[in-house]
Amino acid sequence: MPIRLPVRSLVRIGVLLALGGCGGKTALEDKGVDELERMLRSDVPAEQIRAANGLGRHGAEARSAVPALAAALPSNPTLVRASAAQALAQIGPDARAAVPALLEALRDPEWTVRRQAAVALGAIGPDARTAVTALEKLRQDPDHLVRKAAQEALQKIRR
Repeated sequence: MPIRLPVRSLVRIGVLLALGGCGGKTALEDKGVDELERMLRSDVPAEQIRAANGLGRHGAEARSAVPALAAALPSNPTLVRASAAQALAQIGPDARAAVPALLEALRDPEWTVRRQAAVALGAIGPDARTAVTALEKLRQDPDHLVRKAAQEALQKIRR
């Protein structure tokens, strides 16, 4: 008999797998920021997800890819949008130029994207002050993980 999981659990598992699993070295770590940025501009969602994951693993070294990651937030498949937001979070304060795009992502219909956008704004910190009002509204989100991420982001931004 097959194992049946709630849709939400399947989505979370899919996001985890798409974002690179639970750690460990990947082939993407051998790719430079420029190459990963080119991959992010691909028309193939799986390649875009892998590129965003790789850029996130580079952390602040991937600051030059912030505009490309911000551009990936609207109009792409859900996992691409969530991956781009997670990469921006991993870049941290150097992703401050993406604040306007992350603000838009807070209104995304998918909870995973809203959550990752809130996490990214928190990682940017005080330079994301313009997001305070939107994050306060997000504390009323139907999804408890989004509410928690919004609350944590507000604490980091207000430090």
